[in-house]
Amino acid sequence: METNKVKKIHDFGQSIWLDFIDRDIIKSGKLKQLIDEDGVRGLTSNPAIFEKAISSSSDYDADIAELSKENLSNDDIFYRLAVKDIQQAADILLPVYNEEVKGADGYVSLEVSPLLALDTEGTIKQALQLWKEVDRKNVMIKIPGTQPGLAAIKKTISEGLNINVTLLFGLERYRKVAEAYIEGLEERVEKGQSINEISSVASFFLSRIDVLIDPILDEKHLGELKGEVAIASAKKAYEIYKELFTGERWEKLGAKGARPQRLLWASTSSKNPAFKDTKYVEALIGPDTVDTIPMETLEAYRDHGDPESRLEIDLEGASSVLAQLRHAEIDLDQLTQQLEDEGIEKFNAPYEKLLNAIEQQKQSA
Repeated sequence: METNKVKKIHDFGQSIWLDFIDRDIIKSGKLKQLIDEDGVRGLTSNPAIFEKAISSSSDYDADIAELSKENLSNDDIFYRLAVKDIQQAADILLPVYNEEVKGADGYVSLEVSPLLALDTEGTIKQALQLWKEVDRKNVMIKIPGTQPGLAAIKKTISEGLNINVTLLFGLERYRKVAEAYIEGLEERVEKGQSINEISSVASFFLSRIDVLIDPILDEKHLGELKGEVAIASAKKAYEIYKELFTGERWEKLGAKGARPQRLLWASTSSKNPAFKDTKYVEALIGPDTVDTIPMETLEAYRDHGDPESRLEIDLEGASSVLAQLRHAEIDLDQLTQQLEDEGIEKFNAPYEKLLNAIEQQKQSA
């Protein structure tokens, strides 16, 4: 019997997490099946995923009707629903968490409200609250890696939370996020507290980079670089990762059981129909990384993926791609900041839609 192509990715040191959640996948046994057959090792959620789950099924109707009797805000109702789903998914993934290298995988991610993306104190408060409510050691709270998010990341790590830093597009911001993680661990050590059970990932978003930059490349007569900038950026991010999580400073923390904050590749479904649908997954398989993929990408990879470690191949080529952008006066830092700003909006819109869907359910209840 042929080895499952998705499962084989783990042979190269990368963990595949599913970028999807709804009640059907939990209750039907489908999530357990994906873990057993495809080697899925974690799960991520976001407001858009929950909006689709709640709006497109009746699975949440009874809970919404019941919660609407409690005089709760629509935000509170959403998080009650989400926490329940996250707890159940975390319980299904607990055997993965408890594997030989305990805490390496098996995580489920729940995001703070996207409306807090630029609010440091609000993010810290809600992250601590959600962590307490979910009450599962194999959960990560998602915090956007915005400028105001950096202090929130450091603080929540110092409080012992597992954090999935989301919405990363640029290399300098990624570096600051990794440093915030390290500083949070150092602060915790100073307080005499343990750091050996804290886990974190930094979610670097890929396909959106190419969607924005590819038309600019055409204008600058650099069409041969289309579809290459995101992959080049990811390879450079991995170089930063290897730099920050080695050496004397990190070894002090490693001696106390600290885990490196792994890079997680997000937005890995191809948005351009001219590209292979497994393009981003294929290009960035490599050790000590995570890739979170939607169901359709997982199914495509299962069918025609080609698992091989490629993350550290042709690093000179990656440097050359970014050098050509600079030479053509394409400001990658400015464009990745634009993507971050747009990314906040792209999460705010479905969140507002989600709250409206809950309001409509309440009215009909």
